Amino acid sequence: MTQDTPMIRAAERVMAVLRAICMLIASIALVVLIATFGWLVFGRYVMNVTPTWVEQLALLLICYVAFLGAAVGVGEDTHIGVTLFRDMLPTTAQNVTLIVIDGLLAAFGAIMLFAGITLMRFGWDTMLPMLDIPESFRTLAITSCGALVMLFAAVRGLIRIMRFGSWDPDAEFKEV
Repeated sequence: MTQDTPMIRAAERVMAVLRAICMLIASIALVVLIATFGWLVFGRYVMNVTPTWVEQLALLLICYVAFLGAAVGVGEDTHIGVTLFRDMLPTTAQNVTLIVIDGLLAAFGAIMLFAGITLMRFGWDTMLPMLDIPESFRTLAITSCGALVMLFAAVRGLIRIMRFGSWDPDAEFKEV
């Protein structure tokens, strides 16, 4: 395997930091979700006053946990994929297939981004019940996921193109 260029190493470091930030935000959202449900149980059964805003906040937080987690899955190349047919191809065809898949994922991310922007514009005047914030905060999760999927897949595809001549798809399993 050839030595990566400084640009490839820098891009991979930036993407790793961005993935870590996404996971941190999703993790914080999950902790807040658990804490608010604890407050719901305490309020309902101990204080006999059910906090009505918990359900709407939970729906909002679940959107961020799910969409940020999905973007990180694409960024770490752990998204769902059927590799049987790709693995039966010669190495060059495997490389081309991986680059095409990255291009398709980036295009899907771009569609999510632009559809999310449309939804955000549409929902800005509608308020989420009980939270009194614009509905667009919920669709921001879709928009950010689309942008991140597009970025992660496009950068990975470009890195694969730069490595194309000497890239070994199984290199990460051979190194110890």
